[in-house]
Amino acid sequence: MFYGLNKIIKNILPKRLFYRALLIVAAPIIILQLTISVVFFDSLWIKTNKGMTRALVNEIKFFISAYENEQYNKDSLTKLFSENHDVKVIYVPEKLLPEESQERWFSPMDRTLRRELKSNMFNYWFDTTKFKDSIDLKIKHLNGYFQFLVPKERVISSSARMFALWITLPAFLLISISLIFLKNQTRPITNLAKASARFGRGEEIDEFRPSGAQEIRQAGYEFDRMRKRIIRHLNQRSEMLSGISHDLRTPLTRIKLQLAFIKDQNIAKKLSDDVLEMEKMLNEYLQFASSSFAEKTEKFNISTLIESIIKKYENEKITSEFSKDIYMTGRKNLITRFISNLIDNATKYANKVDIQMTKTKDNIFITIDDDGPGISKNEYENVFKPFYKINKSRGDSKSSVGLGLSIASDIVRSHGGNIALDKSPQNGLRVRVTLPF
Repeated sequence: MFYGLNKIIKNILPKRLFYRALLIVAAPIIILQLTISVVFFDSLWIKTNKGMTRALVNEIKFFISAYENEQYNKDSLTKLFSENHDVKVIYVPEKLLPEESQERWFSPMDRTLRRELKSNMFNYWFDTTKFKDSIDLKIKHLNGYFQFLVPKERVISSSARMFALWITLPAFLLISISLIFLKNQTRPITNLAKASARFGRGEEIDEFRPSGAQEIRQAGYEFDRMRKRIIRHLNQRSEMLSGISHDLRTPLTRIKLQLAFIKDQNIAKKLSDDVLEMEKMLNEYLQFASSSFAEKTEKFNISTLIESIIKKYENEKITSEFSKDIYMTGRKNLITRFISNLIDNATKYANKVDIQMTKTKDNIFITIDDDGPGISKNEYENVFKPFYKINKSRGDSKSSVGLGLSIASDIVRSHGGNIALDKSPQNGLRVRVTLPF
């Protein structure tokens, strides 16, 4: 029960830190203002208005009673009451009260006036909206009725508006100030998140300057130290791989030269094939392990890029369908490499390849379908491992060392995207790539 309630509360609460902090600041202010308003409305405003309305009704009741008892000078009594009580009184004989009620059930003023008139057993009709500053009140008397034009200030306190103004304006002022301060406090966190996302995608980041509260600055300093350590490690790895490449190519070159002096051509060919395979494996490994941080990010037209890659194959069996002028920000050479690897892998085992690309608000979707033998589902994860080759549906090839999909996966994930395999509509393999832009 508590777990379900906790889950519901989590779903209702805002997800972003800025709005959560704003809720923490604004909620107590709003609750306090509502509490004060309810207490004031109930204990002061309503009770005050009720007392004022009751006094007015009693004055009217007294006037009607005096009017009934006066036999000679009723006009003077009416004039005297109007002058002393600031209420205009007119007696309308031989006329009935209006049948259509003008009472507002949601108005506190109408509700209070209606209750007081009913408690005094009056046959009445009133309209609080006909005049701006007065209430039109009609009370039946004999064969006619009295019409009282009562100032609204006689039944409602004007201090309520001032109270509402003074209690609302400070609340809005405090919340506005809170918005400014919260924005300044959450901006460093947002900048840190953006810098982390850019660094995770392999983009080049200028010198990061932590700002904000002490805890946020500490997180920023630690991120900057981590970033510099990773860059230093990648540079060291690149230098090491360059050294390995140079050291291994030299003995391979000497072996090639020595193979030329072997008289037995059969043995020489076998050894030469092994040397070529070793050289290809070395080149593929260096390509896979080389740092992608050396290339700077740029904004480019990926639609044009894919079209140019397809044209290089000069293969009519490769079809494509995608929108023109789709732009993304990334490392163009790496994107070219991973798309070429996927197309190479598809054309190697299939007769027909179909490439589609669509985009949404935040992502680009690239789908490559082929009609080849496909891959079993239990091998979908394994084929992304370096140097992994399967000897099942797609067979084996000496020209491959098992790094095509590994390199493609590494490039896609370094751009913050995702790559997945599935069965294509042609019963072959479907490669679905998601890239943010």
